[in-house]
Amino acid sequence: MAIWLTLCGTIVVIAYLLGSFPTGYIAVKQLKGIDIREVGSGSTGATNVLRTLGKGPGAFVLVLDSLKGVLAIALVYWLFNFASSQNYIPPTVDVNLWQPWIVTLVGLAAILGHSKSIFLGFTGGKSVAISLGILLAMSWQVGLATAGVFAVVVAISRIVSLSSIVGAIAVSILMVLLHQPLPYILFGIAGGLYVILRHRTNIERLLAGTEPKIGQNVATEPEQTV
Repeated sequence: MAIWLTLCGTIVVIAYLLGSFPTGYIAVKQLKGIDIREVGSGSTGATNVLRTLGKGPGAFVLVLDSLKGVLAIALVYWLFNFASSQNYIPPTVDVNLWQPWIVTLVGLAAILGHSKSIFLGFTGGKSVAISLGILLAMSWQVGLATAGVFAVVVAISRIVSLSSIVGAIAVSILMVLLHQPLPYILFGIAGGLYVILRHRTNIERLLAGTEPKIGQNVATEPEQTV
């Protein structure tokens, strides 16, 4: 059991480090020579990269951050296959019970790493793109449905933050409607609330009617940590 628990703990730590990889920060630093945390909203995520460098780099960061989430969950499936082949899974462990919980813990660790990167002094993005990747790997039906909700709201409002918040709310509902395991439902609740909290400054601007739409810039105003 000790080896099995060590492997599970190691995967969670790796997921945090993977989430911490500062894609947006590196992209802007390499292409423009500036610290993205000092520009726009102060977030290292794809939306702030879009405002800073344009559509191409923004899309690039969005895809890479999403892939971080996919890879984090893929590591869990690799772990179970590897541990099974090496007989590291104790007989008392019910794989069908454990796997959804480990997936959930790994997903939350990756989200935390993205927003609280150890490589950036525990600053980072708002965990939207990486959450999408996690959802697609966790349950592609929920991931695609969430992306659809996001796309509809952004098409109507032209406000990315509002679309992200609505998508975060929709995740929990979709998890229940699509009959996902309890750990995944709890992930939807916890992850959704965390993403919403990461957008609290955006919520203040939305209420004040000053949140910029796509194509507009936001005054330099680094986000407060949550």
